[in-house]
Order: sequence, then structure tokens, then C-alpha cells
Amino acid sequence: MPRRWEEGSVQVARVLPWTRSEPPDEATLRQELVAEGLEPYRWSNGPYATYGEHRHSYVKVLYVIQGNISFTLTDQGRTLDLRPGDRLELPASTNHTARVGPDGVVCLEAPRE
Repeated sequence: MPRRWEEGSVQVARVLPWTRSEPPDEATLRQELVAEGLEPYRWSNGPYATYGEHRHSYVKVLYVIQGNISFTLTDQGRTLDLRPGDRLELPASTNHTARVGPDGVVCLEAPRE
């Protein structure tokens, strides 16, 4: 189920919120990414971990499995808060920082060219 969001000709970061009644299952989220031709990997951080401003040369596709994390899009002055099951698609070259919530975070991430 590919997802691309665009405003005009400029891609923008978006969060697809988790709307299912059951909690997210890592295996199911992994299968969804693989079905899109992506190669996901799992990572985690402890409470309140932070990432300074940076950007990627690829589209960052990310699912939160447990905990929460906030991404601040520094050039846009927007913050995107993600909880379990939420999906983020962050366009290539988007400057951002990140801050993990009080319970830490576990994510599946897959770069898309």
C-alpha cells in the first residue's frame, strides 16, 4: 500500500495515524514494509533520547512499535508526534530533530530512494 503525499509539486512529511482497535504487531508492520519493496530494520532508544538537526538523502519510512517519538521539522516549524502504530514518511533532505518520549521507543524504519 504505497503512500505519497504532495502539496503542489513539493513533497511534505506526513503521519498516518494508527486507527485499528488492536495494538500494532511488529511482524505485521514489517510485512507491510516488505510488501512495498522496502527493507526494514528495527531500532530503539531509551527515554528522552535526542537527535540533533540532520537530514537524509532518502525518504525515511518509519513505524512506531512501542513508546513514542516526536520529529521537529526545523525549516517548517512543525512537530510530528508519533505513537504506537503511527507511520511517518519524511521526504529526503528534510531537516529535522527527534526526541524520544518518557517510555523510550521501538521503531521499524526503511529507507526509500
